[in-house]
Amino acid sequence: MANLPSQLGITLESGTVSSDESSNRNEKQGEFTEIAILDDDPPDGGFTAWLQVVGSYSLYFNTWGTINMFGVFQTYYESELLQHMSPSAISWIGSLQSFLLLAVGVVSGPLYDAGHLRLLLCSGWMLVPFGMMMISVCTEYWQVMLAQAVCIGVGTGCLYIPSVAIIPQYFSKRKALAMGIVTSGSSFGGVIYALMFQSLLPRVGFGWATRIMGFTSFATISISVLVLRRRTPPVEIRSLLDLQAFRERPYVIYCFGISLSYIAFFVPIFYLQTYALSHGLEGQTVALYLVAILNAASVMGRLSPSLIANRIGPVQTLLISVTLAGITAFGWINTSTGAGNIAFSIFFGFFTGGIVALPAVVLTSFTPDLSRLGTRLGMSSMLNGVASLIGTPIAGAILNSTGNYLGIQLFAGFLFLATSVFILVLRFVLTGRRLVAKA
Repeated sequence: MANLPSQLGITLESGTVSSDESSNRNEKQGEFTEIAILDDDPPDGGFTAWLQVVGSYSLYFNTWGTINMFGVFQTYYESELLQHMSPSAISWIGSLQSFLLLAVGVVSGPLYDAGHLRLLLCSGWMLVPFGMMMISVCTEYWQVMLAQAVCIGVGTGCLYIPSVAIIPQYFSKRKALAMGIVTSGSSFGGVIYALMFQSLLPRVGFGWATRIMGFTSFATISISVLVLRRRTPPVEIRSLLDLQAFRERPYVIYCFGISLSYIAFFVPIFYLQTYALSHGLEGQTVALYLVAILNAASVMGRLSPSLIANRIGPVQTLLISVTLAGITAFGWINTSTGAGNIAFSIFFGFFTGGIVALPAVVLTSFTPDLSRLGTRLGMSSMLNGVASLIGTPIAGAILNSTGNYLGIQLFAGFLFLATSVFILVLRFVLTGRRLVAKA
């Protein structure tokens, strides 16, 4: 029985291992860590593996889910709480929140690689609900900025990297499917939180609507805290950056391409409802539910590309998704009917699903050492964070200077098409000049 852990390929890192080496290592770490399974091949299924999908799904529900429904807050702030502020100034709240969600990955990625999963989960578990509660008592712009942008942004930043980095440890052939399920959590979160806010606002007011959202986030994140476990042992991290990655052409092309998509991604999400209220849905309640409709369509948009990726590869699937998202953004131009706005919400939500579901799978496909995946995800997330920070304020400035939405529609459409060019280049860098290849 004493040799059972070694026979199973499992190291118990709970501070009770008889090995002096393991004991000393745990004393230096000064914290408990999870079970680390040393087998090289991911199990690609099983109860524990699918529990990680459930836990990561819950994290996406509360990270990208809160970002994806910011258009609802944008509409409320413009018409009620912060009506004295410009749309561009209000959009900085959501932009800074999305920036911090991604930029904190520069720190959370290496911390995850070093074995501090529990610290990251508990930090986010406290900060996200606390930020929601603080929004409920805000009356000034700077207060909303601190509560919603900074507090929730940092909290979600602690949760984001674990939600994507843990899946490749448990899945190989089913990795794209697992990530598709996980990332659909952000769409479902965007739907639930948007509907919750819109339905509770006239009944209990803004304060209690956001408090109930805070209680919901606390309960759902607790699921992740309970079930998520690292499968691989931690690695010693000497730097927050893996500079070798920037000497690899695929990684550099990948970072530039995905960053461009993040500049454009939130523009329709933030301005969709305000556009519809003056272009075909004036005074109609359905305009306030367009963000929820977009997120509902995005659920299938995140699952479908993941299934296709198993056949043609994640890079080529991402290329198709981004190209169709760009075409859809151009289709937003001159949309002037209620049916047109609803159709745009559905198609944009569906085609942008792959932009959220596939980048981590793409990066994993050409990362030589998965023990450094968290760090590389963190570096790319930092660049994506800067992109998301500037995207919607630039769009707001375009709107303020021109007085119409044509500029921001062209802005988003051309950026998506520019992203597709980078992804196409990445495909040929990975496969060579072969026209038919899985990548």
